Amino acid sequence: MEANIYEDKSFQNLLYSKKEIRNNEFENCRFTNCDFSNAAFLSVKFIDCTFATCDFSMTKLTNSQLNNASFKDCKLLGVNFSECASLPFSVKFETCILDYASFAGKKMIKTSFISSSLKQADFSDSDLSRSKFVKVDLLNAVFNRTILKEVDFTSAINYSIDPEINTIKKASFSINGLPGLLNKYDITIE
Repeated sequence: MEANIYEDKSFQNLLYSKKEIRNNEFENCRFTNCDFSNAAFLSVKFIDCTFATCDFSMTKLTNSQLNNASFKDCKLLGVNFSECASLPFSVKFETCILDYASFAGKKMIKTSFISSSLKQADFSDSDLSRSKFVKVDLLNAVFNRTILKEVDFTSAINYSIDPEINTIKKASFSINGLPGLLNKYDITIE
C-alpha cells in the first residue's frame, strides 16, 4: 500500500497495527481480515469501500474520509469517528463491536447499525435522523443534544435517552424500551 490511489482492489490479511498511512485514496476496495489496530490513518480517503472481519481497535482516523464505507464483523473499539472529515461521512455497520466509539458532532443521516454493540458509545451533538439501530446494545451510550428524528430504536436494548435534551420527534421505540426514556425520573416501571 505504498502508492497514493487504489481502485477496485482487494486486500487480505494485512498487518498494519501501529502503522501510519497518509494521504492515500481507496475507491471501491475490499479489506478482509486486516489488522489496523492502533494504526493512524491521516487524511486518507475511503470511497465505496467494504471492510470485513477487520480490527480497527483504537485506530486514529484524523481528517480521513469515510464515504459509503461498510463495516461487517469488524472490531472498532474506541474509534473516534469525530476526527473524520465531516463531509462526506457515510457509514454502515453490521455485527460490529463499536464499544467506546465516539460519533460526537457527526452528521450521520440514514446510518444503519445492525446487530452491533455500541456500549458507552458517544453520540453527543450528532445528527442521526432516519437512522436505524437494529438489534443493537446501547448500554451506557451517550445521547446529549442529539438529533434523533425518525430514528428506529424498536429492537435496540439498554439505551437511556433524555427526551428533554434530545430531539426525538417521530422516533420509534418498543414498549419494552420505555424505561430507557424515563431513567432520569428514577421511577419504577413494571
